[in-house]
Parts: sequence; C-alpha cells; structure tokens
Amino acid sequence: MELTIAALLIGLMLVLLAGGVWIGLALMAIGILGMLGFTPRPPGDGMAVAIWGAGSSWTLTALPLFLWMGEILFRTKLSEDMFKGLAPWLERLPGRLLHTNIIGCTLFAAVSGSSAATCATIGKISMPELTRRGYPESMILGTLAGAGTLGLLIPPSIIMIVYGVSADVSISKLFVGGVLPGILLASLFMGWVILWSLLNSKRIPPADLKTSLLEKFSASRNLIPVVLLIGGVLGSIYSGIATATEAAAIGVIGSLIIAASQKSLSKASFIAALMGATRLYCMIALILGGSAFLTLAMGYMGLPRHLAEWIGSLGLSPAMLLLALAVFYILLGCFLDGISIVVLTMAVLLPTIQSAGIDPLWFGIFVVVVVEMAQITPPVGFNLFVLQGLTGRQITTIARYAIPYFLLMALAVVLLYVFPGLVTWLPGKMIG
Repeated sequence: MELTIAALLIGLMLVLLAGGVWIGLALMAIGILGMLGFTPRPPGDGMAVAIWGAGSSWTLTALPLFLWMGEILFRTKLSEDMFKGLAPWLERLPGRLLHTNIIGCTLFAAVSGSSAATCATIGKISMPELTRRGYPESMILGTLAGAGTLGLLIPPSIIMIVYGVSADVSISKLFVGGVLPGILLASLFMGWVILWSLLNSKRIPPADLKTSLLEKFSASRNLIPVVLLIGGVLGSIYSGIATATEAAAIGVIGSLIIAASQKSLSKASFIAALMGATRLYCMIALILGGSAFLTLAMGYMGLPRHLAEWIGSLGLSPAMLLLALAVFYILLGCFLDGISIVVLTMAVLLPTIQSAGIDPLWFGIFVVVVVEMAQITPPVGFNLFVLQGLTGRQITTIARYAIPYFLLMALAVVLLYVFPGLVTWLPGKMIG
C-alpha cells in the first residue's frame, strides 16, 4: 500500500514539474496532498514549523555567503590571472595548455562552489585562447565539461551545504572530506589528457617560446590571490579556527579585497553580485523549505520507514545498494539539478543508508560525485547547457566529447568505495 502511495505522489510531482511549477512549490503541494489524503493531521501547522525550521538553520547561513563570494569573484579577473600564472608551467607537459582547463577549474572550484559558475568562468577565458592556438575542439570542450563539475566536489561546495543540512552531517567535515576526492578526479582528468596527447601528438600545437624559471615564477604572481583565498577559507576550517559559516564570511571579505585590488569592485558590480546571490539563494531556500515540509509529511505517512524496509528486504549488499543508487542518481540527474536531487531523496534514502552501515559522511561525497556525472549526461546536463551557450555546438556533440570524463568519474566512485579513507582520513585529522 505504501509503495502505491509513494508511486502516486511521485507521479503527481513529475506532472507538476513537467507543467513548469517551481520545484519548491511542487514539493509543498505534494506534501499537502499527502497529508490531506493519507493522514488525519491538517497540514497547516506542520508546514509552518517545517519551513521555519529549514529557513532558520544557522548552518544554512554559510550558503548565501558562499554564493555571494562566487558572484563577486565571477566579476573579477581571477580566472584570467589563473590562466596567465599556470600556462608557463605546463609547456613541457603532454597536452600543454589543455591542462589549464583542469587546473583552472580545480582552483576556481575552491572559491566558487558552483559547477556551472566554474565551467562558465574558466570556459570564457580559456576557450578563445586555446582555439586560437590550434588545440582540438573535442579536448577543449571535453576538459571543460569534465573539470567544470569539480565545482560541486571541491570545497566550498553549495551542494555539500545542502546535503549537510538535509542529512545532519557536519558541513566542515564534508568540505574537508571532498579535498582528496577532488584532487583524485583532477589527477585522473590530467592523466587522460597526457595519455591522449601522447597517442595524438600531431594534434597538439607546438610549445610557444620556452620561458625561463625566473619568468615562470614571475608569472606565478598571478596565482597569489586565489591561493591566499583558498588557504584562508579551507585553512580556517581544517585548523578548527572557524566553522563553515565563519569561513564563508572570511571568503566574502577576501573576495571583496581581491575585487577592490583588481579595480573591478564598483557600486554596480557590488549590487549585481549581491542581487545575483540573493536570487540564487531564494530559489534554493524555497526548494529546501518545500523539501522540509515534504519530509515531515512523508514521516506522518510512514513512507520512509516502509520504503527502507522494502529495500532492506531485497537483501542487497552495500556494494549492490550503492550501484543501484548510482544508476538512480544519474538517471534523476538527467532531469533535475543536483540540489533538487539531494533534497528530494535524502529523507527517503538516509534511513536505508544508515541501516546498511554506510557512513553518511562518505555517502555525501559519493552522492556529489555521482551528481557530477549527471552534470555531463544529456538531455539535461547543466554543464552541457553552459558549454552549448558558450559555443553554439549541439549538446549531443559536447556530450560525446565528455564521455571519457564521465567514465573517469565512474572509476573514481569505484576507488572511493575500495579506499573509503580517501574521504574519511582528512576529516578524522581535523582539529576541534
């Protein structure tokens, strides 16, 4: 009976979403219908308590601050400076400047928290330069599509904040737990570029004039702002000096200083950054509020408990359960964004994950990596849309270029399962 109710509510939700109803309002509508139809409790007071509780969470304060930091940096010359600072060091590495996409996305991910912002910002500065120098389009777009997803994994990550709030997991530990998996993915991407370049050496343009060691160090001065900002945000969390929210405030102050020093901070850009972050946060907060109420409604209906019992009765091993969830998340990611996926599924799946003995901290990183895979999976891979907007190329073409990076992410998921310490080791070393 419960499974029939769940299927009915999910079907109604899909109808609402397909009709263009905002995700947060669709979640609230399903919660109201569920409580009216299948519980004796009126939905009004439960909705007020759930939405107020979700919106007044102190932990969630980090989210608008990190969004604001990313919006400020989006309007600076940070990505251009990263390209200038990295290029001289990569001239002897197979693939040469293609690695600037990966390293640039990795660095910018550590100050943006958004996959789309990372992909768009690095793409705007690197694509014209790499195209002008004769690098193949397939590798330019492929590296951007794959490495752009690191905005979700490398802290500070917006989706990690949402997961931490939804699953009651320490956001600071999630941030620190994403560092090694993020480096692992970036290394896998760079390894593929090196291998491809060795096999297709004639398609890589020759190196420019070789720079001396002194010139390389001189160019590296362009990396100082981003390195200081990353060190300030992550260092304060890792050392126990600041919580995730306090580190977000440090990031905002640092980004304002960078913008002012680059003379890109004006009244207009300040207001534009503030309003951009406000609009994005309001959208996310509406989704979180709707999710909180739907979670409460499902609790009254007993759906999470019965669904967990049903999945438990299937007798799946933890490995098979994770495989099934990976496929489920990738399919769901074809139609929803990562934040919506997390808030829609955590209430139902978390009891099952805990009963299977899976660490919620490790599972959070697993979810982020799998959602990253969905970012480059058609028909609704967000990074594919970003690159389509930048290039005008067909989404199917860009998706084909991104296939190797999708497979490398799948390999990373396997490595995280085999070596869970990649996620849990650094959080275990945190002070405080």
